[in-house]
Amino acid sequence: MLKSLHATRNSQSLPEIRSIDNRAKTFDALVRPHFDRLYRLAFRLTGRKAEAEDLFQELLIKAFGKLDDLVAIDQPGSWLSRVMYNLFIDEQRRFARRRMHTVDEGFLPGDGLDGLAGSENPEKDQQRFEKLQQLDAALAQLSDEHRVVVLLHDTEGYKLEEIHDLTGVPVGTIKSRLHRARARLREILTESGTFS
Repeated sequence: MLKSLHATRNSQSLPEIRSIDNRAKTFDALVRPHFDRLYRLAFRLTGRKAEAEDLFQELLIKAFGKLDDLVAIDQPGSWLSRVMYNLFIDEQRRFARRRMHTVDEGFLPGDGLDGLAGSENPEKDQQRFEKLQQLDAALAQLSDEHRVVVLLHDTEGYKLEEIHDLTGVPVGTIKSRLHRARARLREILTESGTFS
């Protein structure tokens, strides 16, 4: 797949992708292999399904508009992740500047884990669900910069260098934030009795 994608990129010049059909096919070939990881990243950043879908859609719109640039990039997955992270940060800044934000009762936080189904017995499923809720609550107590690093590294498996490429934060600072975030999570979860 990678070989054919790389060959497609090298053999395809920009004038060839000018038609709508060719642009759509090229976009699909470059971006679709990264859908799962990008959606997980969107969900980890936002914490809510609806916001993750909005962020994911915003990324696809922006990426399609930058298709000429995307064709020339060797690792589109990293570029797409960085663009998504920047879109998320921009939205956070816009949100912070708003004076008032109203929310319908049905869209309040905390419904992110409701959709999890288990294969174990109901008692074990409930215990697992409660631990996940406690972990989710503990993560919510971290600062944005600490939460993002923990989610990217420990949950999504991004390497430190990838997080650096994504966020622009130096690797040493990422290591420090990761260490502090893990220590704070342990502290919160120990205090709540989740882990002893």
